[in-house]
Amino acid sequence: METEALVVQLATLAQDHRVRIATAESCTGGWVAQEITALAGSSNWFECGFVTYSNEAKTQMLGVPKELFVSDGAVSEAVVAAMAEGAVKHSLADLSVSISGVAGPGGGTPEKPVGTVWMGWAFEGQATEARCFQFDGDRQAVRLSAVNEALKGLIKQLSKSTV
Repeated sequence: METEALVVQLATLAQDHRVRIATAESCTGGWVAQEITALAGSSNWFECGFVTYSNEAKTQMLGVPKELFVSDGAVSEAVVAAMAEGAVKHSLADLSVSISGVAGPGGGTPEKPVGTVWMGWAFEGQATEARCFQFDGDRQAVRLSAVNEALKGLIKQLSKSTV
């Protein structure tokens, strides 16, 4: 229920501000875009979703520099910032969210344990923001938490906007 309410709130703000939104998702596999498009009328404000699970897809579809995967890793501030900026650049969207994380059950490291998720938000004409989250639970719980935080972040970006 929380997810649906967040999408309704996002829809209202996006339409009020006449903003089109894109998503760039890795560990959530398009779940944010799925929740957005489940709302009738979302075509009025949702531009597109990029599902870039591999590093190669992040580079090819969003323009993430390959060097960032070596220097920072796919689950990092630098990569989600580049993903979010790439989603705006490679679409007609004004605002985007990007997500890259370790959903589990494997793949975690001491530096980036399971549940580590980085998100970025790019809003044309504003500084890109990124934030790291540590979610608890199994793979499904981590991914759902990421979806909800991504939506909350989009709402926050629009709420502080004067567009």
